[in-house]
Amino acid sequence: MSTQSTPGSRLLRKKPVATLIAESGAADAPPVGAPEEGGRSGIHLRRSIGLWQLSSIGIGATVGTGIFFVLSSAVPEAGPAVVLSFLLAAVTAGLTALCYAEMASAIPVSGSSYSYAYATLGEIVAFGVGVCLLLEYGVSASAIAVSWGQYLNKFFDLAFGFTLPEWMAAPPGDGGVFNLPAVILVAMVVTLLIRGASESARVNATMVVIKIVILLLFIAIGLTGFQAGNLTPFMPLGIGGVGVAASSIFFSFIGLDAVSTAGEEVKNPRRTLPAAIIISLVVVTLLYIGVAVTAVGAQPWQQFDGQEAGLAQILQDVTGQRWPAVMFAVGAIVSIFSITLVVIYGQTRILYSMGRDGMLPKKFAELSPRTGTPVWNTGVVGLGVSVLAAFVPLDILTDLTSLGTLVAFSVVSVGVVILRRTQPDLPRGFKVPGYPVVPVLSVGFCAYLISELHAVTYAFFGAALAVAAVVYFGYSVKHSKLNRPDPGPTRTG
Repeated sequence: MSTQSTPGSRLLRKKPVATLIAESGAADAPPVGAPEEGGRSGIHLRRSIGLWQLSSIGIGATVGTGIFFVLSSAVPEAGPAVVLSFLLAAVTAGLTALCYAEMASAIPVSGSSYSYAYATLGEIVAFGVGVCLLLEYGVSASAIAVSWGQYLNKFFDLAFGFTLPEWMAAPPGDGGVFNLPAVILVAMVVTLLIRGASESARVNATMVVIKIVILLLFIAIGLTGFQAGNLTPFMPLGIGGVGVAASSIFFSFIGLDAVSTAGEEVKNPRRTLPAAIIISLVVVTLLYIGVAVTAVGAQPWQQFDGQEAGLAQILQDVTGQRWPAVMFAVGAIVSIFSITLVVIYGQTRILYSMGRDGMLPKKFAELSPRTGTPVWNTGVVGLGVSVLAAFVPLDILTDLTSLGTLVAFSVVSVGVVILRRTQPDLPRGFKVPGYPVVPVLSVGFCAYLISELHAVTYAFFGAALAVAAVVYFGYSVKHSKLNRPDPGPTRTG
């Protein structure tokens, strides 16, 4: 691309879809195990992930984030009507999932909504979306890791009769000072991710099976203690409470975006990506609604406020025995590991795409010749997530994640409309049904949930965008690959 352009045109310049696909090697991906050469850059992430593993990434990044710990904050906001909050979030996610499926099949690359925005809305919008994704993935990984210590303590208490000191196991701001279990969890996840994407995907797929079994066990046992009286009054805090709770728990559906971050490591991406997104949505929604109904039916809604390891406690109260709660606590420990693994994985692939585009230093796009993974990038993400998990309060983390997720989802829905108009003949493995109504509804639902977030969330989000503006105008706009020929990412020794 020519560098002879006005400052305004630089901000809105778009990256051609053909270039994105050529860089990823989507058109000429070698067989698994063959030398990673081809495409425009000559160096690619390895295509080693199939449909089940990819669906597991979506399910693994989603199931657990909203169920294992967020009920303690969401139920006090909506009462038993939190079931409607999950349903509202699921409808919003479902509309957006259809848009994601089309975009992923048309642009099967890493970077998720950042890459989609770069192709449809322009560079500065793409960079802003990249920042939202940093909040969506990095901050959510921190929020999830924070809760690991709670279930770890629950397991230690039930199995061995001791607990870790509150200052090192409780969330910061809720009795905790430095969340040591969260830091240990992130370190283990980073170590696994550095070993390779296929290895991480296999471990995650196994953990997904465990967490599904555990949640089905919770529903089966919890329903034996179901009391209809716990559902009345159903909406004690009004319809407003339903909206507030839905906006807070929306980050639970981050897994739909996580599927698309693996676009460059998937076999047959044009078919596999949309199929995995839809499979993830269906499985996740059924589990979420089932667990939410069971939980609020088995325990008065007032008892959820501030409750640690709440679902394990419900099982213990319903059965009067320890073994179901011990089993559930173990399942939660495994599940939270799985979620953290996938979310950090997604974060590293977005930074990889931004580094390859010149939006961030090229160090973020360096690949290890041995594992084919962005090792330095993964280490930086692990450090950042550890710091947030160790010191930042949980409620701030969850709301920031929801806001970042909702903005990214909105951009994808808008991108579908733009790409349909600008490149109607672009090959698509999936098309949004009910176009253009579905993308418009998706944006509308996202806007509603954004409006229901707490005011302090907007202040943190504004601060994040201000920092992003400094980085973009101070570095990214000058180093963008659209200013010069693309040498592609490099391998590190």
